[in-house]
Amino acid sequence: MKKEEILEGNQQQIKLYVDRNQSPIRIDRFVLDHLEKVSRSRIQNAIKEGLLLVNAKEIKANYKVRPLDVITVFLNKPDGFADRYSPEDIPLDIKHEDDDLLVIHKPAGMVVHPGIGNYSGTLVNALLHYIQKDLPLKDEAFTDRPGIVHRIDKDTSGLMVVAKTKEAMTHLGKQFFDHTVQREYVALVWGDVEEDSGTIDEFIGRHEKNRIQYTVYPERDQGKRAITHYEVIERMYYVTLVKCRLETGRTHQIRVHMKYLGHPLFSDARYGGDKILKGTIYNKYKQFVQNAFGLLSRQALHARLIGFEHPSTGEEILLESELPEDFQACLEKWRGYINNRRKLK
Repeated sequence: MKKEEILEGNQQQIKLYVDRNQSPIRIDRFVLDHLEKVSRSRIQNAIKEGLLLVNAKEIKANYKVRPLDVITVFLNKPDGFADRYSPEDIPLDIKHEDDDLLVIHKPAGMVVHPGIGNYSGTLVNALLHYIQKDLPLKDEAFTDRPGIVHRIDKDTSGLMVVAKTKEAMTHLGKQFFDHTVQREYVALVWGDVEEDSGTIDEFIGRHEKNRIQYTVYPERDQGKRAITHYEVIERMYYVTLVKCRLETGRTHQIRVHMKYLGHPLFSDARYGGDKILKGTIYNKYKQFVQNAFGLLSRQALHARLIGFEHPSTGEEILLESELPEDFQACLEKWRGYINNRRKLK
């Protein structure tokens, strides 16, 4: 069997060329036999996330390798990066804690899980230090992803629920799987959103050419179904403040759905929101927008609310989080601009 390894930027790509006499075997077993230092759980996660392709197409976990298949694996961390992570004494902004779980406010800029370019300083490193003070975690599968039931993007701020026991992780994980968790985000988007409220029900999957981006697939035979309910909070001519309630929780869901609607998130570099997309051509306005980018140098997205059933007591937990300072400062700048504009009329 032939194997090729390519390092492109921050992504490692491995191609496995299956022999013509290969007997049928499950994809995870085959890859596990041919890649060193890669666990079965990592392979299965890669399949779920669309990072393991066969003949350039996504496949299901029960796929069986066939002769002359070309298997492409995209790794989110390089060989030699340990599967065990080091505890680090990093402060956590805890909004709720009990014996089963934590609810934390993750600041923008903090990566949830270690990977390429982020070997330390992540939420996982912080959790290992915080939780192991009182609860040594000995189970290998649990310490690999300590308590991480769901994620929010590095440059998105807001609330996350974290399990402290395997039982809580299973219970909470099922709630996310069943879409019974309440999650509400606040986003500042480019343009004047036409409807006061609406629902975006479109399938999302990894971009075929740019694997770090996601996109909408209207044909619905690609990607996974994603549902976002949105409601306008405040209109400011060139931008709109909206709240988004997630019915599903796909990667980059709000960012991709709002771009599909024609309203990329303000200052979202990955999806084109870091350019002036609406407004006048005057230099004064251009300078204003650049100053606003300077105040909020990441996508304008904040996980404001989370609600779920407590895994032990059955109690409904509902928590909210204020907008962080950078988001508030950007909003105030836009409000000031709009007020001045009205006075000139």
